[in-house]
Amino acid sequence: MDRQAADAALAGASLVSYGEGSVTQAKELERQLLAAGIPAALAKPPAKACCGGGCGCGAKLQILVREDDAPKVAELLNAEWLDAVRREGTVAQGLVALRTPQENELVCPACQFVGALVDGACQDCGLVLE
Repeated sequence: MDRQAADAALAGASLVSYGEGSVTQAKELERQLLAAGIPAALAKPPAKACCGGGCGCGAKLQILVREDDAPKVAELLNAEWLDAVRREGTVAQGLVALRTPQENELVCPACQFVGALVDGACQDCGLVLE
């Protein structure tokens, strides 16, 4: 997907911030998403006391996607992470995150546990995700 097609797909859509990173990181993620056919855009994050205040953290950008595309982004990034882990051989065979999430399950971004939420939180680490 090119920039023009992404802009057309995002026009008038309700966008959410999928994440925030350095300019280099944000542009690389945007490139990956567009290559996967997921429309994305970059935007300046809301003003924060830390950023731009001379603290040295550098310029940052948000990655914006349609709300409905957020699970696709998570799936793409999880698959990329699993491929890297498998190539490196750095995890035990029994790691829960090596299984593919089923319907009504997700991968916790904090601990990589795969499962349904319990009261809106990860069953393993308790991170509130709803």
